[in-house]
Amino acid sequence: MKFYNREKELATLRDIEASSKDMAQMTVMVGRRRVGKTTLLKRAFEKSTTLYFFVAKKNEVLLCEEFVRQVEDTLSVYLGRFQSFAELFKALMMLSRERTFTLIIDEFQEFNSLNKSVFSDMQNIWDSFKERSRINLILCGSIYSMMKRIFENSKEPLFGRATSRLIIRPFNIATIKEILADYNAGYSPEDLLAFYMATGGVAKYIEQLVQAKAFTKRRILDNLFKENSYFLDEGRDVLIDEFGKDYGNYFSILSLIASSKTERSEIESILEMPVGGYLDKLEKEYNIIKRVRPFGAKEGSRANKYLIEDNFLNLWFRFIYKFRSAVEIGNLDYVRTIVERDYEVYSGIVLEKYFKAKMIDSKEFSDIQGYWNSKGEDEIDIVAVNDFEKRLLFCEVKRNPKKIRLALLEKKAKEVVKRFSSYSIVYSGLSLDDM
Repeated sequence: MKFYNREKELATLRDIEASSKDMAQMTVMVGRRRVGKTTLLKRAFEKSTTLYFFVAKKNEVLLCEEFVRQVEDTLSVYLGRFQSFAELFKALMMLSRERTFTLIIDEFQEFNSLNKSVFSDMQNIWDSFKERSRINLILCGSIYSMMKRIFENSKEPLFGRATSRLIIRPFNIATIKEILADYNAGYSPEDLLAFYMATGGVAKYIEQLVQAKAFTKRRILDNLFKENSYFLDEGRDVLIDEFGKDYGNYFSILSLIASSKTERSEIESILEMPVGGYLDKLEKEYNIIKRVRPFGAKEGSRANKYLIEDNFLNLWFRFIYKFRSAVEIGNLDYVRTIVERDYEVYSGIVLEKYFKAKMIDSKEFSDIQGYWNSKGEDEIDIVAVNDFEKRLLFCEVKRNPKKIRLALLEKKAKEVVKRFSSYSIVYSGLSLDDM
């Protein structure tokens, strides 16, 4: 698959590299697994002198031997043998006084399990040598919670040391459409919705569908729910390291949220346990769920709902984890039957998210939310406001345009409209036809 998008990220990384020729740079790059961080880094520095260290789960001495061979092959320099990564890092910082190069350390957070002292050792070495060093250091990680703790917790040694920080997000709507058009020029809105639903713009998932030539709704679902599918274990593989031994409770909560049990009280009632701490970590530490409140509600409002941000993980918890017993015995026909039964309702929710994402990408609005009143009634799919231009947009989203009822939408919006008497109001219906 060809390289798509990422022009801004490439430009930023190359600007940082240019700065490193005058002063050492430490860049922290984070992003969920499979989003394309490594591919981006290799593209950014393909014409540069670059060392790429992958922190595998192996003995530190063996890692150092592997890294030293890369130094010899790439820089034609023999630095000696090392028993610890800190010693090797010091040697590279000293070497960068004489010549500039980029050092990428991928899955950097894995040092937490190999040797936690690496972080404090690196801090001391960085502080001692950075003034005369000309290294372009990129520290890349995919376990969001650990990377956040390493670099943003004031008690951690590397806090405040990074000179730049990049968050790599999935592809936006425009790029998803470009990719699908390249491989299936005649795609239908239904195909686009399924492609977006399954991948959420995550590069690796798109690549899997491209390799399988799965560009229609039917082919996409066939690929997701077939024997030995790449996707069947993917949710567990992505999150098991994040949650550790307590993953069972987190998975149960995420499965309920994916099944539209989006209020804390609902989740606690079903699981018969308090979940506030788990929800807080899922939102703020793991960055997996998002707490949403109705349009116009204040920050402290209790009318909160929780949504899974990631399209694929939402799909995985809704249909694969929830019916894992059938998956484990290989009865994927059963799961596929449930998917087909629930597809219109489920994909309708994804369609709503699609249009919200498209509005966010448009940069037209200062706030985009859903709305429901204090009784949980009068639900409106999308309310978007432009406070500068004093515009307010209400949208009803339906797969089938014939089911859109703008008169009912106006009635539901009355309470909100009262608070925006000086704003121009627009009511709109959005369907598959508008994708």
